[in-house]
Amino acid sequence: MDNIINPHSLLSLSLIYVCMLFAIAYYCEKRGKKGRSVTNNPYVYSLALGVYCTAWAFYGSVGQASKTGVGFMPIYIGPTLMMVTGWVIVKKLIRISKVHHITSLADLIASRYGKSSVLGGFVSIVAVFGIIPYISLQLKAIPVSYLVITGKGDLSALKDFSSIPIYSDTSFYITLVLSLFAILFGTRQLTSAERHEGMVASVAFGSIVKLAAFLTAGMFITYGVFNSFPDILTQADLTGKFKHLFTMGTASITHADWVMYIIISMLAFLLLPRQFQMTVIENMDEKHLNKAIWIFPLYLLIINFFVLPIAIGGLLKFNDAGLGADTFVLSLSMLENNSWLTLFIFIGGLSAAVDMVIVETVALSTMISNNLIMPFLIWMPGLNFSKRSNLNRFILYIRRVSIITILLMGYFYFRYIGEFFALISSGLISFVAIAQFAPLVFGGIFWRGATKKGAITALSTGVCIWVYTLILPSLAKTGTLPETFITAGPFGIEILKPYNLFGLTGLNPVAHSAFWSLFVNIATYVTVSLFSRPTTLEQTQAELFVNVFKYGTDSKESVFWKGTANVPDLKSLLIRFLGKGRTEKALQTYAVQHDTDFSSNPNADPELVSYAEKLLSSAIGSASARVMVASVVKEEPLDIEDIMGVLDETSQVMEYSRRLEKANAANVRLKELDNLKDEFLATVTHELRTPLTSVRSLSEILHETPDIDSETKKTFLATIMSESDRLQRLIGQTLDFQKIESGTVEWVVQEVDIIKVINNSILSLKPLIDEKKIDFEVILPETSPVIEGDQDMLMQVVINIISNGIKFCDKESPKISVRLSKQGNDIKVNIKNNGPPVDEHDRKKIFERFIQLKSSDNTKPEGTGLGLTISKRIIDFHHGEIGVEESCDGADFYFTLPFASGTIS
Repeated sequence: MDNIINPHSLLSLSLIYVCMLFAIAYYCEKRGKKGRSVTNNPYVYSLALGVYCTAWAFYGSVGQASKTGVGFMPIYIGPTLMMVTGWVIVKKLIRISKVHHITSLADLIASRYGKSSVLGGFVSIVAVFGIIPYISLQLKAIPVSYLVITGKGDLSALKDFSSIPIYSDTSFYITLVLSLFAILFGTRQLTSAERHEGMVASVAFGSIVKLAAFLTAGMFITYGVFNSFPDILTQADLTGKFKHLFTMGTASITHADWVMYIIISMLAFLLLPRQFQMTVIENMDEKHLNKAIWIFPLYLLIINFFVLPIAIGGLLKFNDAGLGADTFVLSLSMLENNSWLTLFIFIGGLSAAVDMVIVETVALSTMISNNLIMPFLIWMPGLNFSKRSNLNRFILYIRRVSIITILLMGYFYFRYIGEFFALISSGLISFVAIAQFAPLVFGGIFWRGATKKGAITALSTGVCIWVYTLILPSLAKTGTLPETFITAGPFGIEILKPYNLFGLTGLNPVAHSAFWSLFVNIATYVTVSLFSRPTTLEQTQAELFVNVFKYGTDSKESVFWKGTANVPDLKSLLIRFLGKGRTEKALQTYAVQHDTDFSSNPNADPELVSYAEKLLSSAIGSASARVMVASVVKEEPLDIEDIMGVLDETSQVMEYSRRLEKANAANVRLKELDNLKDEFLATVTHELRTPLTSVRSLSEILHETPDIDSETKKTFLATIMSESDRLQRLIGQTLDFQKIESGTVEWVVQEVDIIKVINNSILSLKPLIDEKKIDFEVILPETSPVIEGDQDMLMQVVINIISNGIKFCDKESPKISVRLSKQGNDIKVNIKNNGPPVDEHDRKKIFERFIQLKSSDNTKPEGTGLGLTISKRIIDFHHGEIGVEESCDGADFYFTLPFASGTIS
């Protein structure tokens, strides 16, 4: 590979790119402050989730694919499944975080379990040490790619970074530069609810860059270095060495490994600090999730499309699946002496690493500041930390020092331990660590019975298993522990071998550690929670978290505090952390919303105290905020009866809202009925006018032409009689409906022979049946039981249904059948026509008033649309049932009527 790029040019280009990211962030933050947010957009939000694709995706996936083939896929299947099937969980976490002003994952867990500063601090420590291997992965990827491009070292020498003096180590200076940019991106000021619009915008832009770079590399290698993907497959097939790369469940990654990798990647997608920051904290609108659930999985699919071709191409060209496999994407482009493409790929990889490092360290620094250092300083005896002024900048300094510390820890891990792992292995070690938060988070938002003791115990046991099965063996590989710790177990106890704990085999080390740590974690979490009693505050938080959708979108609906406090003390406290300008603006907003004058009423009500606590939570975390508020107010204990009273009050408000929604729905329905009524009146007017017009026109002709021939006169008179009958039916039907609706019908109940009713009805319609040339079939038994009812009304039902069938049956070969049968203690009459079937939706509404379906030729049929409505009212009076049965060859109407005795032959 002769393509050696000048180091100064590469460093200059890298610096220009990172400065461009900062410029984008600065510009978007300025726009956000002016109310013209760039990041309040579902597409920007979805692209920002691409921070999941780090240097691991850019380099490590190719390295993994070179060993396991399709075995790299579970790491991307997991997040896809979480977004597609677990969006309800994501939405619930977003809602909880908005309502309770959550600032980080540690803050979420601490707040759920009684605002416990101990648990929040513990989570922060685990997160930091769990993520260090993952950060080291990024710090490793940048210098490795730099050395490959500049030709400062050959592939076999890239492992031994620990032999390079620190002052000569390029990666050390890269770490310091990344620390500077992480500070500039995330800790220039204390932001509300820890949102960073500029950082989100730069990450979204970086997602586009790394996607474009990897796709360009993939297309160049597939169609430039090789002729096509089939060409790569053909060459691979000729060697006969790579068949295992296309097989699931090989020795290098079994089916059980696939399952565990998918599970831990699903959990990591939500619980990695940077992912929680981007997915939950930085979300500006829950509706953005609707787009993200398909855009982000699509992004993962596209960015991984060329992973396998690049991996196989690298193996064919270099025949090396070791550390060099992580550099295939660069090495293959350099093989063709394509400098511009090599630079573009390097920038893509740099973007992937920088985005991850910045977001991860900002998220971790927030956790350390709010959930570890702040609670410690507040607790420290004799420090009087809560009395100090201007703590805003002090908190920022804590976060900046935390960022530098985290990155230096990642650097030393990469320098002395990370050399023993490929890129993907370091990432998976972090995945397993972060997965230990899953029971605490998912159990906490769905199970009210979960307790703080259960959470602390579960996290402790899970982390211990993780350390024992993954971290201690890595120390054994460095020589810190004896090698026999892995091969024979501690003190020679084989059942305790870290890679085969309790005799479990068939899993690789990462999957093995994930299985045991999560199994013990979940079992401990459930058991201890069942046998421990939560505090009152824990019960409160459990109710608010589990039923967050029940209590609305604003935490002000559920205020759990009683005691005495005054406004000046609260204001002074807020100024120390938030600054004078932000505090005065917040209190002024509260006063306007609640119509309150603080100058005339210095006493703070519970809602104001809760509001102040939420404001502090957005800056220093919920646990620290609670302690600080307690330092300036005199709080009285709140028992469970008080809490349930507030919850009951909130429930009443929610019930009122639900009733209001129902009233609104009823109002909409009334408007619909009003529209239907107007349409009905228009229809009736039209239907009445048509026969009247016909009668008048023909009458005028007869009157003005007395010498008209007898045949024409006979035809005119027949039409007048027919139209008069039609007019009589329309008026009669409308009057019948009015009487039934008003309850003024005089029912004549007597013994009725239903066979006679059917025959008389058919006889009255015979002229119309003959005119339409309908094939009419009647299937009636010889006898039927006598029923009690109104004979005329029942006859009207039969006439209405048959008339309806005449209008809708097939125009070419019309057919109607009437059938009488027995069904239990009822008689059943079926009247079927061979017109279009009535679908399920129309079957439910066809008997409603004013409803008219269109006929088979898509025209509106004659009539008022009241015939079937009247029929239903009549059958209801007779305690029967009327409906339309499912049929694929016509519309099969039926009605039933009860009888006391008798049989049908």
